[in-house]
Amino acid sequence: MEFWIVKSLSYLLKLNTNMKTKWINLDGLGKMKIIALGAWIVLTGGTAMACDYCNKKFYDDITNGARQNTIVGKEMLLAMKNQGGPNPYASPSPEKKGEEFIQIINRDNSLSIPATSYVPQDTKPDKSVTIELSEGEAYMGKGVMFNGFTTNGTIPGPTFIFEEGDVIEFNVVNKGKVPHGASIHAAYTQTSKYLGKINPGEAKKMVFKVTYPGVYMYHCAPGGHAIPMHVLFGQYGMMVVKPKAKFKMEEVLGKKPDVEIYLNQHEWYTSGKDAIEGNPMYTTFNGKIFKYVEEPIKAKPGDYVRIYFLNTGPNLVSTFHIVGIVFDYCYWQGLPENIFKGGQSVIAGPTDSWVVEFRMPPDEGNYLMLSHAVGSTDRGAIGLLVCDKNAKTPLTVMADGPKYTDQEMAEFKKTAIRTISPFEPGSLDVDAFVEYGPETKEVVVKIIGNSFYPKRIKVAKGTTIKWINEEVFTYMEGEFSGIHNAVVYEGPENWASPLLAHGESYKFTVNTPGEYKYMCGPHPYMKGEVVVIDSVEMVSASASGGGSGLLATILSIVAVLVSISIFVFRE
Repeated sequence: MEFWIVKSLSYLLKLNTNMKTKWINLDGLGKMKIIALGAWIVLTGGTAMACDYCNKKFYDDITNGARQNTIVGKEMLLAMKNQGGPNPYASPSPEKKGEEFIQIINRDNSLSIPATSYVPQDTKPDKSVTIELSEGEAYMGKGVMFNGFTTNGTIPGPTFIFEEGDVIEFNVVNKGKVPHGASIHAAYTQTSKYLGKINPGEAKKMVFKVTYPGVYMYHCAPGGHAIPMHVLFGQYGMMVVKPKAKFKMEEVLGKKPDVEIYLNQHEWYTSGKDAIEGNPMYTTFNGKIFKYVEEPIKAKPGDYVRIYFLNTGPNLVSTFHIVGIVFDYCYWQGLPENIFKGGQSVIAGPTDSWVVEFRMPPDEGNYLMLSHAVGSTDRGAIGLLVCDKNAKTPLTVMADGPKYTDQEMAEFKKTAIRTISPFEPGSLDVDAFVEYGPETKEVVVKIIGNSFYPKRIKVAKGTTIKWINEEVFTYMEGEFSGIHNAVVYEGPENWASPLLAHGESYKFTVNTPGEYKYMCGPHPYMKGEVVVIDSVEMVSASASGGGSGLLATILSIVAVLVSISIFVFRE
């Protein structure tokens, strides 16, 4: 069996040098150990880990390898140099405590405007919070499951509420299988060097002071091209820094709000292409389709209502409006000084935020909350604020996504009418096979938005498939930006492309009928499917089958060890 596995691996274990394939000589190996350098690809519960070695291989290629003198290589090296150093894999410099900037710190503390958020990292915090980032599923309501990225198991993540002047310890734990990280919009200081690119199983923290009150977004930020991708795939939440000063409405009424609503508008995508182009399938408030139609928020006549509104986006503009209400006061970004009086709506682009305040009229009934950019409303961004004399207030509504038990999630998955995912094939009604007849000699699959497009194709035997990387932003470390490949992990024959930068392509002609599943080594959540048939008639077929024969069974286990290069050595 050891001999058979070694011979089977002879296709898979290869070293890409100068864009050519160099076979590793496996003959005569005794006991062996297989290592994929860096963050590896390993089979863990059927899920592959991200291949950080792919990043390092690409870096080697542009510094000393095949790409050294190419346009891509030269431009990327220049960008890295201008960003502060040519080697993103060097050990980070030890933290300096700001002594060399003491004059700047003293100046900022003496100004009439708030200081920045910088504090030494050993400063004792007033509050400590933790988020856990991972790949996972969320139930969106209406029988729809979402397969994406989550924060503390939900979309959006938890709502954090701080007081102006608090020193915060922000902890981030990566529970997933790819790099994650965090960007905190309330932090007026460097965040990426503390919380960028947290590898699977790792945790990092950052200490900072919240000096500006407001309504802020926080989100995943592993670095490079992957920063927008992780936001598009679901990792974000709301953070509110409450001011020391009173809002105008509180001064006028002489009391605190009876009802406080934290409202996050955000979008859900079925493909990387749609995510890049800003075409969501659903748009929701606080994580569920028509959540506050099913669970109306209730207030009594005369109640003082304050809404902390955040448009996470990440693409659409919102014009937040409540039917039957003219806002008494609105505060842009949630700062009491940024005051507007009256108005029918507030306009918010992605990451824009407002605090809006008003009184419930002495007229019971339903007051409709929505974005008046009504395409969003039609796709789920709508809710009811019910004026009811029997309502129980004071009331606080948080912007957290819905949380369900394991048993509830299992039932949702069992009964779901569809599944959507930005980066892998969802249910067939969402990601149907794109079929090509035998007259089509070459089919193009685009790599865009950390996704293959189309995700599913059906072709005739002898068709050439061409993968083109359409990612433009191929700079910086992280999930090494937009560098991708295509590697079969299940099917009757195999292909493994080199790493592809912007505009680069790879071709493979499929000659063996069957069902194929493939992935991207650096981003193993990116998956695609190909069905190859012999017949001229293109009949529908399920893409859930495996490979054929003993070899395919073995390959389905070991193929996930492949990215671009795997080293085998004698122990």
